[in-house]
Amino acid sequence: MIFIGPHISISKGFTHAAKEALSIGANTFQFFTRNPRGGSVKELDEKDNHTFQGIRSENKFGPLLAHLPYTVNLGGNKDDVYEFGKRILKEDIKRADQLNIEYICFHPGSHIGSGIEYGIDRISSAINEVLTGNERVMLLLETMSGKGTEIGYTFEQIKKIIDKVNYSANIGVCFDTCHTFAAGYDIVNKLDCVLKEFDDVIGIEKLKVVHFNDSMKEFNSKKDRHEIIGKGLIGLEALVNFMNHPLIKGKPLFLETPGDGDIHREEIKILRNRAL
Repeated sequence: MIFIGPHISISKGFTHAAKEALSIGANTFQFFTRNPRGGSVKELDEKDNHTFQGIRSENKFGPLLAHLPYTVNLGGNKDDVYEFGKRILKEDIKRADQLNIEYICFHPGSHIGSGIEYGIDRISSAINEVLTGNERVMLLLETMSGKGTEIGYTFEQIKKIIDKVNYSANIGVCFDTCHTFAAGYDIVNKLDCVLKEFDDVIGIEKLKVVHFNDSMKEFNSKKDRHEIIGKGLIGLEALVNFMNHPLIKGKPLFLETPGDGDIHREEIKILRNRAL
């Protein structure tokens, strides 16, 4: 069974989002926990949630992935931004547990000139302030491309954050194919080596979900530009090999590729036909 789905807006409710996923052949989806460029959020609708959970169960949906807004930055030195990020993280963990969402992913953060080690300490400290160890949802650190002052573009950086978290069992990784390719990990020609390195550094058991994207930009570009599956510089064959790799097979795939529902429907169809 392959669990695959796109990013879908929940502006019209979770029931609408689940039906949209089904209409394009998806059996899971990713969503922003709130306005991706702000901090506003709607109150949960209990009736909508009840219907949504029924659809998930009836259609045997795979694990769902919530994504924190881009405004969250836990790695910088601006205290107001830091406090805002911790508040959003705490609130959205609570909402995810209410919705029975399996995973929340987020960009680890940017150090904004204060240095990677400083940023790693800030990120892990924020997580430690928020996590109690009783959460059902798992937090996932996303692998990044390395643009600007981003943290998390090497496996070692991700590992350092995890090691500093008190409840590290509640932390996993979202492996973004576009970001990782752009960061200099050759998933096209040296996939076995990349996954072995991930396993050696972090542990493959920590890799919980995949942001499954092609890349507009070249290998090791340090640029984050997603492309439609098969239309970019990673290419369809390499992405199929990634999807079917024994260490990846069965992990949920979330498309963050550009385009509308028709494009995502075609991507899902192609990938299902190539899944082993």
